[in-house]
Amino acid sequence: MGRITWEPMLCLVNDEVVPHEDKDLGFVCFLEMKWKIMVSDAFDFERCFASTDLKHLASPKLEVRELDELPEQWRRSKLAWLCKELPSHKSGTLIRILNAQKKWMRQEDATYVAVHCMRIRENDAGFRVYKWMMQHNWYRFDFALATKLADYMGKERKFAKCREIFDDIIKQGRVPSESTFHILVVAYLSAAKGEGCLEEACSVYNRMIQLGGYQPRLSLHNSLFKAILSKPGSSAKAYLKQAEFIFHNLLTTGLEIHKDIYNGLIWLHSYQDTVDTERMASLRKQMQEAGIEEGKEVLVSVLRVCSKQGDVEEAENTWLRLLRLDAGLPSQSFVYKMEVYAKVGEPKKSLEIFREMLQHLGSVNVVAYHKVIEIMCKAKEIEIAESLMADFIHTGLKPSMPAYIDVMNMYFNLSLYDKVESAFSQCLEICRPSRTVYCIYLDSLVKVRNLDKAEEIFDYMQSNGAIGVNARACNTILSGYLSAGDDFKAEKIYGLMCQKMYDVDPPLMEIIDSFLSLRMKPDKRRISMTLTKEQREILVGLLLGGLRIESDDDRKNHMIRFEFSENSSAHAVLRRHIYDQYHEWLHPSCKLGENTEHIPYKFSSISHSYFGFYADKFWPNDRQMIPKLVHRWLSPCVLAYWYMYGGYRTASGDILLKIKGSEEGVQKIVRTLKTRF
Repeated sequence: MGRITWEPMLCLVNDEVVPHEDKDLGFVCFLEMKWKIMVSDAFDFERCFASTDLKHLASPKLEVRELDELPEQWRRSKLAWLCKELPSHKSGTLIRILNAQKKWMRQEDATYVAVHCMRIRENDAGFRVYKWMMQHNWYRFDFALATKLADYMGKERKFAKCREIFDDIIKQGRVPSESTFHILVVAYLSAAKGEGCLEEACSVYNRMIQLGGYQPRLSLHNSLFKAILSKPGSSAKAYLKQAEFIFHNLLTTGLEIHKDIYNGLIWLHSYQDTVDTERMASLRKQMQEAGIEEGKEVLVSVLRVCSKQGDVEEAENTWLRLLRLDAGLPSQSFVYKMEVYAKVGEPKKSLEIFREMLQHLGSVNVVAYHKVIEIMCKAKEIEIAESLMADFIHTGLKPSMPAYIDVMNMYFNLSLYDKVESAFSQCLEICRPSRTVYCIYLDSLVKVRNLDKAEEIFDYMQSNGAIGVNARACNTILSGYLSAGDDFKAEKIYGLMCQKMYDVDPPLMEIIDSFLSLRMKPDKRRISMTLTKEQREILVGLLLGGLRIESDDDRKNHMIRFEFSENSSAHAVLRRHIYDQYHEWLHPSCKLGENTEHIPYKFSSISHSYFGFYADKFWPNDRQMIPKLVHRWLSPCVLAYWYMYGGYRTASGDILLKIKGSEEGVQKIVRTLKTRF
């Protein structure tokens, strides 16, 4: 018998891309795919996602000797036994069995076992055999084997293992095959809800073009573009350059550009803080030249831009075109039109549009209420704002917090401090605590010199992890103490601000400098950077839960990467608390303005030698591990933050804690938990 040559093909079976060795079946699937595309004029992202643009992706041939070709009977018997035994065992047992074969097993033998596992679709077992091979001095990199295994891992949506092999290929100085690039991007996109998957998909797509020199298939362009558009506008706008790159590749390779691509790109441009109107006009012109009519999506995007620029004339023209479409006016178009007139100083016209919306649609959504209340509050139309606020609360729509913030700001700016307190009380009955609401109320208390109540509110903010204090709150209470001549409490707040590295307002700083110099007090601005006991315990809990530390090449300075899940309700509260706890350690680029309510899901610390202890214990050689002395640090506080960051509660009420490390380390943690708790 000769060598078996395995050249896997990708074909469509039940609307899913699968590998198949039967070329006849592959050809039938090719015809079915072609027929489906021909009979459908509508653009279907999902079908493009599943297909490979009607062509099989190239991958290298993998040649494996059959058992019959081996001269030794004992070797054939052992390999046959391994092929039968290994797939049925878990990782630990599988590795022990392989280790027992080290004396005789070589690369050709291990390759045969790995390929056999893939043939019977036991790809995880094949992956473990492949990783075991790499640890031996006889191993020589096999591009065809790595490619085949990476492709199969990706087809099972196991993007982490696929990416690991992908990186192995690049480390060997080789360029991954087109199939590996394509499948890895698809694997990331299929897990788009995972943290960072879209970013990784974009990175691999870019490397496919720039490193590999490949021309991605139409389906891949469309799938990646769709994934970008699936995010909310406020998040998707960060991907504008990536979307433009995809559009450029579609244009330069002569592939068909569907109207949804034009619509999506214009939509992304309309969400930018600074809108490139020339680029938007160019895209609209290209649509016109391609014979594509502007639909509702494009016109709403144009209205969004008008609302930012206050372009009434263009907004009215766009509005008339929307009316002529007979496709129904979307609710956001009314909101954008309201904002246009608010920009040019006609709040009453915005109110008329709001009432037209109610008549036209029969109901008003929460976004429209927020916008009209914001407009009326900025215009200081007290009676109208109060009436709208009462109607809004009566509807039961949520959230109502932004509306309360606008109303309280209006009252504060008009020196109606009693009404600020009344609105604050109503807000607490309906909404979750908000730092902005508390700061406005604190400002009003200091204005009326009710320092006892102000101190009570400030202490509550500081003790409540869901609220916390910021530079604004500290400056407010500091100004109250200085105005009242309470230098002792003022100095205490100043010490807190120095510890957290909050900026002190210049007028207040002049007063503090004067009384500190008179009393010969040291300047607390020259404070050493150390972690408090609570900060140390929190850090240990987060590190056990998977927090990353990155070190420089010399491992002298280390940076903490705080990353939180957008899909976790616990992380939604935790990230604000952690941001406040480590404010003085945050990198300047991660520090937000005083009036910014939204805390990002990713931020990092400065690079500092103080974190060296934690880097050496938890991330030696840039790999996560469980420290040998972890049993000494498992306090209730550590467990609480470990649970909040890297744990979850099952439907049955059990608490599971995520941990990555050796079996010995895990057993040590389990013994400690049983002993102490």
